[in-house]
Amino acid sequence: MEPNRRLWLKKIGIGVAGIGLTSFNSFASPLASENLINSFENDANLIFLRSNENPYGPSPLARKAFAENVNISNRYNWDIEAQIISAIALKNSVKDENILLGAGSTEILDLVAKFVSLDKGNYVIADPSYDYWTVTLDNFGLTKNKVPLTADKKINLKAMVEAVNQNTKLVYICNPNNPTGTICKREALVEFVTNISQNTIVLIDETYLDFTKQQSLSNIVTDHKNIIIAKTFSKMYGLAGARIGYAIADKTLIDNLSNLQSNTNNSVSVLSKLAAIASLKDEKFVSNCYLLNENVRQYTISELKKLNCECITSNTNFIYFSLVKYNKDYFKQLEDNNIEGGRIYEEQGKWTRITVGKMDEMKKFIKAIQ
Repeated sequence: MEPNRRLWLKKIGIGVAGIGLTSFNSFASPLASENLINSFENDANLIFLRSNENPYGPSPLARKAFAENVNISNRYNWDIEAQIISAIALKNSVKDENILLGAGSTEILDLVAKFVSLDKGNYVIADPSYDYWTVTLDNFGLTKNKVPLTADKKINLKAMVEAVNQNTKLVYICNPNNPTGTICKREALVEFVTNISQNTIVLIDETYLDFTKQQSLSNIVTDHKNIIIAKTFSKMYGLAGARIGYAIADKTLIDNLSNLQSNTNNSVSVLSKLAAIASLKDEKFVSNCYLLNENVRQYTISELKKLNCECITSNTNFIYFSLVKYNKDYFKQLEDNNIEGGRIYEEQGKWTRITVGKMDEMKKFIKAIQ
């Protein structure tokens, strides 16, 4: 590396490490230099409770990383790659060689879809689950094998095992599951993936695991060659628009996935990488977001139950509930009050989903549907 690039990298490292904490309330408050999207939201008086975003924004450290390093956006980000990969590997107790970066976990899911589609067959997925990304699998000719949830809206691991056959190329588990918010207990999931991964690739999507106290499966990937863990900075870390996620897997599998990526580890911008590095340092932010989400989610579920809406126990930043006994036009109530919510995911039971926003947003949501 040339001396000047070494100096630049050193300065960036110092800049990220030296970011100081501001008060937690400050990042949840409007800033003087509000961006265009926030300005649009404020002008329209919209409340966004649709996409499971973190309503408190990026952490103070991530915001400062964005602001202090915007002037280096004219440079390619090769030098930052090693820093962010090492930070992620350390957090997940794996080696750098077990990490692959992507523009959100969506790119990781897409790479997995392309890889398993090299050979025709089928894939197994719970129903309902997060399936927007599976259009790639469908387009490449794989057959979707949907497995219904249990009566209490949990992923049916026993039925998932029974759905696997000699032509199964991929088994996908979203844990906690989107849109239901239910979770597979770690012990049962470890047993499941250990058995299934002997013959097929198992993709565990841990997008919402940060909203639980459950340990990631990342520590078993080096012992099981066909397991891929997908993770993201979009939800708990509030970087959905920055687009940064990653895969954790055995080195051979990471290499196979990276061969399908046109520019390995570099689909993520320099600012997003620096913001992610800063976010990993901000444990206070994560802890506060976790507690706020728990509190607001509990309030919202309590109020929904008063409106005769059955709620599924949530392990995420969203709530899955039934409108069968709700006596008004729910979606009309949202529209009339400038609230963007979810859709119907299951016609039987009229099950829908709502994101857990800030307390004032959820009070407006409850008032709107009362």
